[in-house]
Amino acid sequence: MKTGTQIVDGAANRARSVAWPNRAPDFLALTKPRLNLLVLVTTLAGLYLASPAGVAIGLAAHTLIGTALVAGGAAALNQVWERETDRRMRRTSGRPLPRGRLGVAEGTWFGILLSLAGLAELVLWTTPAAAMVAAGTLISYVLVYTPLKTRTSLATLVGAVPGALPPVIGWAAATGDITLPAIVLFGIVFLWQMPHFLAIAWMYKDDYARAGIPLLPVVEPDGRRTGRQALLYTAALWPVSLLPASVGLAGPTYSAVATCLGIVFFYLSAVFARNRTADSARQVFLFSITYLPLLLGALVADRFWI
Repeated sequence: MKTGTQIVDGAANRARSVAWPNRAPDFLALTKPRLNLLVLVTTLAGLYLASPAGVAIGLAAHTLIGTALVAGGAAALNQVWERETDRRMRRTSGRPLPRGRLGVAEGTWFGILLSLAGLAELVLWTTPAAAMVAAGTLISYVLVYTPLKTRTSLATLVGAVPGALPPVIGWAAATGDITLPAIVLFGIVFLWQMPHFLAIAWMYKDDYARAGIPLLPVVEPDGRRTGRQALLYTAALWPVSLLPASVGLAGPTYSAVATCLGIVFFYLSAVFARNRTADSARQVFLFSITYLPLLLGALVADRFWI
């Protein structure tokens, strides 16, 4: 009798005989395009905020292309590493590697080539500083965060570091340097990720438990620490979101928008911390994916008028 792994490997061998055009959607899926769209949005925000007088179209294009390639390569390598845990989770079991539509070697080489192409794009057409930040993002995501996910609940905190670096890539591409405003942008995105990810972890805690990923809701099923940490990180995000006005990135209009968004985010996190239901977690998650584009949009708009 064949094992599950042998069945999947057999499917992968059959998949390799399929023509490239029919497999292109699977390679595209390895790059996590929907998730990495936010990476590009935050990168573009950092690029513009560093140069409010205007960004050359060529620089913007090369920055976004290079960042997209690195982010896509990192996502592909992450899925290669996590193919076994993905297979055990309902929400990820349909990905190309767990289903055997692509092989491990294909996913690995695809991820490596995308990453190298993206780093080359950044170093040749933007700045070495942007390429260095992108390389740090790639290494910390693939080689630090990914293996830690199956070892400790602190992996979520570690994973927030590469997730917060894209606006710094944009800033470094525009200026060739990393200054205090870039660090403020990093802090905003870093803190934003924590309630966002904790809400996801609570919503899918059974799935993560099945895969053996020790996120906080899996380690402590009552959810008290999960809710409390979501609330604390949201509370910390509020004052940090006001720092752009202190470093010359924004004025009072942005600060008013950031305050209103912060109040709503804090309230929803407080409800989640108290109730710890799937519905309250979903409300935090849904608002979080609205919060960041609105905050960055307000920051960019206010920067234009300074």
